[in-house]
Amino acid sequence: MNKSKASDPRIDVLKAISSWGSVAFDLDQLLQLIIETSTNVMNAKASSLLLLDPKTKKLYFKIATGEKKEEIKKYEINVGQGIAGYVAETGEPLLIPDVAKDERWDKKISESIGFQTRSIACVPMKTNGAVIGVVEIIDREDGRPIQEADLEILTSFAGLASTAINNARKFNAVKKENKNLKEELGNRYEIVGESEAIRKAIGDAYKVANSKASTLISGESGTGKELLARLIHRAGPRKDKPLVVINCGALPETLLEAELFGYEKGSFTGAVTKKIGMFEMADEGSVFLDEVGEMSPTMQVKLLRVLQEGIFYSVGGNSPISVDVRVISATNKEILREVSEGRFREDLYYRLNVVQIHMPALRERREDISLLAGHFLNIFNKERGTMDLKISPAAMEKIVQYDWPGNVRELENAIERGVVMGNGKEILPEDLPIQTSSSNYGGDIQVGMSLKNAVDHFKKEFIIMTLNSTGGNKSKAAKVLDVQRTYLSRLVSKYNLN
Repeated sequence: MNKSKASDPRIDVLKAISSWGSVAFDLDQLLQLIIETSTNVMNAKASSLLLLDPKTKKLYFKIATGEKKEEIKKYEINVGQGIAGYVAETGEPLLIPDVAKDERWDKKISESIGFQTRSIACVPMKTNGAVIGVVEIIDREDGRPIQEADLEILTSFAGLASTAINNARKFNAVKKENKNLKEELGNRYEIVGESEAIRKAIGDAYKVANSKASTLISGESGTGKELLARLIHRAGPRKDKPLVVINCGALPETLLEAELFGYEKGSFTGAVTKKIGMFEMADEGSVFLDEVGEMSPTMQVKLLRVLQEGIFYSVGGNSPISVDVRVISATNKEILREVSEGRFREDLYYRLNVVQIHMPALRERREDISLLAGHFLNIFNKERGTMDLKISPAAMEKIVQYDWPGNVRELENAIERGVVMGNGKEILPEDLPIQTSSSNYGGDIQVGMSLKNAVDHFKKEFIIMTLNSTGGNKSKAAKVLDVQRTYLSRLVSKYNLN
C-alpha cells in the first residue's frame, strides 16, 4: 500500500496566511505577520519589507526582522541602489548566492549596523503591474545558501503582502470618499437659521433625541420636516443604525404596505423574490414616516399594531417579525382636525404624538431667508465650480420680501434657477422665478363668477406660479403643491398649461 505524500509544511503555512487577509484589518499587524512567517518558513536570519515612495523614488523599511531590525528602519534606499533598489527599478526578482561577488551589492547599510550578509533573495511587490515595494530575506540560519525554491516561496509571500497593501489602500480611499460624501450630505441636510422659531424646533429635537419617544413633526410642505427627523436620529443613540425614510402619501395602500412590511415570494403578481420591508431594514434604528396623515384607515390599523406590539407580518407571510424601531412621523395636515372628523385614528395619533415639534414656515422666520439663500448659493456654486457668483442687492431684497408659499424647498429651487439662468457673475431679480407680491393670487377673480370658475381660475394661476418657481419642473412643483405628480399633470393638461 502506497503512503500518501506528506504535505510541504511551507505550503500549509501559505494556505493559512491566505485566510488572514479576510479577518486582519490592521495592515501593520498583517504585514508583520506575513514577514515573520516567511522568515520562519525559510529559516532566514533576517528579512525586510520595503515600500516605495513614488514621489521621492526612495524605499523605506516598513517591516524588518532579525537582530538589527530597529537599526535598519532608520535607513532609506534610492531606486536603483543596491539589491533592493535594483529589484524596485526592474520589477524582476533577484537571487544573489554571494553578495561579495555581485557588483550590485551596496554594503554601506550592512557595515554601518554591523550585520554580516552573504546571500540575499529579493522580490518585487506589485499592484496593477506597478512596483510598490520589495521583500527580501538575508542568509539562512543553518548556513546553507538561499536557493531558487526559496525565491519562489518568497514571491508568494510578496504577493500576499501586495494584496494586503492594495486592499488597505482601497479601503482608505473608500473611507475618505465616504467621509467626503457624509460632509457633502451633511451640508445638504443642515438646518440653517438663527431665528427664535427655528432655534426652538432644533432645541426640541435635541431634547427628544436621546429618548425612545415617538415624535410627530408638524408644518407646511417644504419647511424641512425631514431635516429635523434626520437631526433627531443623528443626535440620538441610534445614530449608527439605519434611518429609513418613506413618503406615505406617495404610494397607494397596497404598495405602501409592501414597502413598509416587505413581502414573500409569490404573494402577489410580480412578487418574484422575497423583499425585506423598511421596518425590518430599520431594526435598532429609526423610521421616518413622512405625510403620515395620508395613510388609509387599513394602513393606520397595521401601523398601530407595530407601535403597540413591536411585531408585524410581511405581505403573504405567516411568521411574525419582531423589530426595535423608533418612529418619527410628519404631517402637513391639521392632524387634530383629521382625528375629530374621523379620518385619522385617535389611538394612532396618541401613539405617534408622544412629542410634537412644529417646523415653522419660512414667512414665520423671515430673518433666516437671507441666510438660507446664501447657504443654497454656496452649495450650487460648489457643484458648478463657480465660487464667485453672488446675489445682487436687488435680488436679495426681492427674495426677502417674498412670502415663499413653498417654503424652504421653493427658495432652494429659486436659487438653483438663478444660478443656472444668471449671467455667471451675480443673480439678478429677473433671474428669480418669483412674483413681486403674493397679492397677485387670484387677482382676476371677480364677483359674478361661478364658484367653479373662480376655483378653476385660482388653480390655474397658482399652478403657473408654482411651475415658474421650479423652472417648469413638474416633480418639484408637485412636491411644493403637496400633490401626486400624475394629478398635477392632469391639471396641466386640463388648463392647457403645456
